[in-house]
Amino acid sequence: MTQPETESAAMTPLQRRVLFVAVLSSCLVILDSSAVNLALPAMGRELGGGLAFQQWVVDGYLLTLGSLILAAGTLADRYGRARVLEIGVIAFTVMSVVCGISWNEWVLVAARVLQGTAAAVVTPSALALIMASAGGATRARMIGLWTAWTSAAAVAAPFVGGAAVDLATWRLVFLVNVVPAALMWRPLVALRRGAPAPSPAGRLDVLGAVLGVVSLAGLVLGLIEQGARGWGDPLVVVCLVVGVVAGVAFVVRQRTAASPMLPLVLFRERNFAAGNVSTWWAYGALGMGFFVLGLYLQQRMGLRAFEAGLGLLPATLSLLFLSPTAARIGARIGPRLPMALGPGLGAVAYGWMALETPPLDYWRDILGPVVLFGLGLSIMVAPLTAAVLGAVPVESSGIGSAVNNAVARVASLVCIAAAGGIMGGTLDDAGFRRGMLAAAGLLAASSLTSALWIRNPAPVAAAAAGEAPGEAPAVGDESGAGS
Repeated sequence: MTQPETESAAMTPLQRRVLFVAVLSSCLVILDSSAVNLALPAMGRELGGGLAFQQWVVDGYLLTLGSLILAAGTLADRYGRARVLEIGVIAFTVMSVVCGISWNEWVLVAARVLQGTAAAVVTPSALALIMASAGGATRARMIGLWTAWTSAAAVAAPFVGGAAVDLATWRLVFLVNVVPAALMWRPLVALRRGAPAPSPAGRLDVLGAVLGVVSLAGLVLGLIEQGARGWGDPLVVVCLVVGVVAGVAFVVRQRTAASPMLPLVLFRERNFAAGNVSTWWAYGALGMGFFVLGLYLQQRMGLRAFEAGLGLLPATLSLLFLSPTAARIGARIGPRLPMALGPGLGAVAYGWMALETPPLDYWRDILGPVVLFGLGLSIMVAPLTAAVLGAVPVESSGIGSAVNNAVARVASLVCIAAAGGIMGGTLDDAGFRRGMLAAAGLLAASSLTSALWIRNPAPVAAAAAGEAPGEAPAVGDESGAGS
């Protein structure tokens, strides 16, 4: 890097605005999607509806979010990221209010389905704004800060949900979304107004979009229902078969369409393909590990929801304070080492908890592994994000972000659905050990994938002209965001 780090990493006022909007919009979705889990018992007590209602409060949201996210990423690239993000934030906020004032179980489930649709629109657009607004060290710094806050939000969500339920009402989990939406509104409107009119090339691949939605919806719904019905249930089999058939048809369509929704050429980029495989293992482990650990802290160790969330706070603090540093180091030395080391430390943390002798004590047996896991996650996430999205052209950053988000969310869903079978159907000490060992194995696979497959970008000719290796020209005016 020939340009000094302090100069190349400086953000313009526009880039600071983009980062503010990207962080708040991402946190809006992340906090809501995770914090709801701890509020389910309180919702059931007030609204009734039983276990099926509680399942669909979560599953309805995941179904539309998982199945629509690829189509939403394409729309963001085609019609402008800031414009699409603005629509998504409005819809998400409105549906959050409807969830918060729901007067019966069916209104809440319907609102959650629509809220998941809005979340699918918000998720890829937020990070795509960052990718389009900067390059090189500045982009790495922005991704590091975005990663710090959004990853911290993901880990802090159970803490927030537990606090809302124990200290106030479950409705606050939804109604609090009005606050970040209001804070980001003026900067988001400014980004949308300053963005140039999009000039989509070619026709929208409607058939490809439909096949993508049907494929993901079938797979997600099948995996959701498998947890309650089993693999042999006709509904589960039909959903999975439809999902697989539609997925094959989607791939064929993307190979033959003049303007494909998902350019398969993206997967020829080594880091894009490898990074998404590594994401699958790592986020599958994250979903399963924290699902099992959160339940164990409450059901076996006797902690309240608020206390269980507080017990995971050290990992949140690690993510918050260390991710920007990890992003800078990753930009300097390349992503391969951080992407291998981070999951490796996480695997050690999960293995540590698995090998402890019960009965477990939080201070003696849990705190140390949680701190180590947070350190590993902090080292991994920002370089992984930068490696995956840095491998795609800026004009495809929306769909690139959507693919990576879809991989992460479906991996988490699959591994959470598999957790019951891995633990033997009960969360006793032996089941907890099996769950932790399975999560450790997934993180070890992520570490190995990155070590063997990820390639550090080589310096390019642009470096001689004063840019960082692989750097795209940074956008310095209002016209650059949301294009």
